Amino acid sequence: MENKYVIVTGGANGIGYGVVDRLKYEGYTPIVLDIVAPKDASGILFEHVDFLNIEESKSVLAKICSTYNVLYLVNNVGIVKPALVEDTTSEDFMTLMGINAQSTLLCLQAILPAMKEAKFGRVVNITSRVVLGKERRTAYSASKGAIGAMTRTWALELAQHGITVNAIAPGPIGTEAFNKNNPPKAEATKKIINSVPMKRIGTPNDIAHTVNFFLSTESGFITGQTLYVCGGLTIGLAD
Repeated sequence: MENKYVIVTGGANGIGYGVVDRLKYEGYTPIVLDIVAPKDASGILFEHVDFLNIEESKSVLAKICSTYNVLYLVNNVGIVKPALVEDTTSEDFMTLMGINAQSTLLCLQAILPAMKEAKFGRVVNITSRVVLGKERRTAYSASKGAIGAMTRTWALELAQHGITVNAIAPGPIGTEAFNKNNPPKAEATKKIINSVPMKRIGTPNDIAHTVNFFLSTESGFITGQTLYVCGGLTIGLAD
């Protein structure tokens, strides 16, 4: 596979940026789709996208797919609007479904013809451990739960074409946003760390390593799976 172009949504910051950095090291050319530019654009391609604008998103994706032979996709983009169920607005709910969930569908639909023609493709969807339950996450868990469900559906539909579709569900990851909202010395942060059996917060590289595993040619017999990368936090929580 000479052209290893990989679309990474939300790749300008946080987990997405960690994934992009690792994939550059592994020889991929990341194509970052985000509403803000990456802090370091070396070795990547960047396209500004507002995933709430469907027509803009489709136009950007069509341009990319007409220029590059993209056979790898990492659906990472995601925003959170914490609120109790009674305070969750319809506007916030639809915003999260649009950015977090609908974007995964738009991206896959755009690159699927190339994958089918090549009889090869790798799709990795970033969900979250909140799908197992977390307070103040009605809209977020709904959007991430939708991604998990689509992962299994797409895996069944696309396996015959040599395309795998898997998901990663991170636990607490020490991104800039996490550290800003959870100061290291705060009691609430200590409580989060103590709830993780490994007694540490994850890093973007923990997720990036797992993404790289799922994207590899050697992972061709793994599809439809959700892997929790959480330091053991979800043990005993799943049904």
